[in-house]
Amino acid sequence: MTNSALLYEQSGPVGWINLNRPNEMNAINLQMLDEFEEILPRIANDDAVKVIVLTGKGRAFCAGADLKEILNSARLQPGEADFIDRLTERVLNVLRDFPKPVIAALNGITMAGGLETAMCADIVVAADCARIGDAHANYGVYPGAGGAAVLPRIIPLNVAKFLLFTGSTLSAEEMKIYGFVNQVVDLNSLRAETQRIAELIAEKSPIALQRMKTVANETGSKALRAALEHEQVLFRRHMRSYDAMEGLNAFSEKRRPQFKGY
Repeated sequence: MTNSALLYEQSGPVGWINLNRPNEMNAINLQMLDEFEEILPRIANDDAVKVIVLTGKGRAFCAGADLKEILNSARLQPGEADFIDRLTERVLNVLRDFPKPVIAALNGITMAGGLETAMCADIVVAADCARIGDAHANYGVYPGAGGAAVLPRIIPLNVAKFLLFTGSTLSAEEMKIYGFVNQVVDLNSLRAETQRIAELIAEKSPIALQRMKTVANETGSKALRAALEHEQVLFRRHMRSYDAMEGLNAFSEKRRPQFKGY
């Protein structure tokens, strides 16, 4: 398995996906896309996994797409999905809408496609050594997987433009100030702290988390009234679930709830 572009491991209720091309700064290549497309549906259907974590091996989380693969994709046959189509539609959009919470644990350099991957996470924990930026402008490349479209929805517009236009990177602490990073920790504590947060989330009702994520992800594209109506529809549906009743009964009986996800 050492030749795999991704290494997967499960730690309790948490599934860890490790980008495993450390010598290439975990640049995303076709092999990595193949492995993402295989592993994500499997994790989604594994009831034992409540939360997934994305992180990288070596000194980078991900430095972006492998530019050689981008060039090769230009020579595909008509009708064959190119690199960016596969990255956006079959990997990043799947992560963005994943039915379970997704945490990005940024262990180092996070740029271009790496930033676009991290933007798909629900929560971002970063090592204090991490440097985060877009970098497409440095190579005359246009961001094709959310850099220009999604980044300004997460951080202030002028900060997003600074990163997009200059190709510069910011520290994890700076990106925390701007709202991209939730928590900054020492690199040696990154694994343990991310696991702690993931286990805290894993204790909650899976169906409640999924419904919260659905409404939260869609609220930015809706008027307030429509977003509230969506929330209320799912609220009424959720109050008929086993987990809702279990949570209320557990509160009344002063015990820990035992959620089942339906």
